[in-house]
Amino acid sequence: MAFRADEAAQRGYEQVEAYLVPRPQDADESVRSSSKEALMDIVDEVGPVVDSYPSWHPLVCNHDKRYPEVAPSDRTRYKGLDHTRFFLNGFISCPYSESGKAEQLIESVNALPIHPIAHITAEKLDVTLYNPDATPVLVKCNWERVIGMDGMIPLSIAIPLILEQELPCWRWSELAETWESMRYYLLGSPHGARSSLFVNQETGQAIKKIWNSLIHTGMFGPIKVG
Repeated sequence: MAFRADEAAQRGYEQVEAYLVPRPQDADESVRSSSKEALMDIVDEVGPVVDSYPSWHPLVCNHDKRYPEVAPSDRTRYKGLDHTRFFLNGFISCPYSESGKAEQLIESVNALPIHPIAHITAEKLDVTLYNPDATPVLVKCNWERVIGMDGMIPLSIAIPLILEQELPCWRWSELAETWESMRYYLLGSPHGARSSLFVNQETGQAIKKIWNSLIHTGMFGPIKVG
């Protein structure tokens, strides 16, 4: 089945709205309405809901280079995450207020290594999300290079970040991973054969071509079969 970005984005939004807008038994309709409005504003600001990030995305790139990560966690240097949902260029985490985790999350974001072309920020949101007793925190990837009007990441940014991450792997790699096994890490999810909510068809096709060129040099070892 062909990947349809609009449909994937709509499905993702519906799922996140159902998760982050407080249940009727936890909040009255005016609070729920404000939550929905805030959520739509967040999507306008940081892009559509996603399932996971490309492993080279600035929001998750601070991982062990031998073990790539595609979601924010303690393995990508975030602390205090709870009830978290992801967007193209940001994520929302809603720890309970009394836990103190919101402050831990903000502190961990402020302690992240400096990224060459993006600045990661965190702020508490003055709106009810997930539960009235939670403190929602919005973590944003603020690009310092021009990205697409739709928030998608252009080839001129994606390729340098991919190469910075993947080229050093030649030192320890024993087998070269095929495009089929790597596209989850290179495109993010949801994704199709050559595109995702992060990169369009043209960019994804170019990434695939470059990846296939790399593995056929033999630099990562024999191409993995099966």
